[in-house]
Amino acid sequence: MKKIISTIAAIMVTVAMTFGQQTRYLVFEFIKVESNETYDFMDHKGFMEKVYQGAINDKKITGWDLWSLQSGADPSEFQYIAVTYYNNPVSMMNGLAEEDLIKYGMLAYPHMTEQQIKERLDKGMNSMDLAQRAYMQQIASSKDNFQFRRGTLASFDLMKAVEGKFQEYEKAEREVFLPIHQSRIDKGLMGHWSLLRTALPFGSEAKSTHLTMNVYKDYVQFFNAQEYEDMDSTAEHRAAVEKGLKSRDQKWVYLATLQNALR
Repeated sequence: MKKIISTIAAIMVTVAMTFGQQTRYLVFEFIKVESNETYDFMDHKGFMEKVYQGAINDKKITGWDLWSLQSGADPSEFQYIAVTYYNNPVSMMNGLAEEDLIKYGMLAYPHMTEQQIKERLDKGMNSMDLAQRAYMQQIASSKDNFQFRRGTLASFDLMKAVEGKFQEYEKAEREVFLPIHQSRIDKGLMGHWSLLRTALPFGSEAKSTHLTMNVYKDYVQFFNAQEYEDMDSTAEHRAAVEKGLKSRDQKWVYLATLQNALR
């Protein structure tokens, strides 16, 4: 398994170097918390924020977000989405090992012993259930200086490219949909947009192949964007949009609010 992961990571590094671009790698964790474990989970979240900040300061990761789900999934499936950012695929696939968490925990809480840190981590992990994990590579994004802050709203749209139309779908996102989102950002109707490609799992049986993040500073901006209609859209452009929509199947849309963002 380690050999397979190393091979995948090497391929992704090669692709990034070939295109000469700064690529971000993100791990999405969909977290389920039982109602009787909510207090322990929130306590764990507060504890882990300092741990993740230590990992960021040590350049082990480049960021960490926690989102609470507003709609789009059965509450019995999961209620939170944690996103960890990496600057290369090898780091993403390796993730943060237990010894890393203990090390950063002891730096963040010097009054605690290694055993106490470990017990605190174990207790936190017992307060939640990891329903799903997805490894993703950002392949396109809007030009903006949006700052992720508590209360930020995001729509996570999970897509599956139609079989045989993988390249066509990505081209449509870059050449048709990205300009639409960029126009909305320039008009103050949106904060940020990005397209991510699933690294693992993959294959014809994968539930999704891509994810788009549509980010808004608040609900006012979100609802204004929904009501906006581009009156200058041409018949040719509308045809391109329709063709792009047919190249993918929109599997799920999750609306979530940012609880915290570390960078």
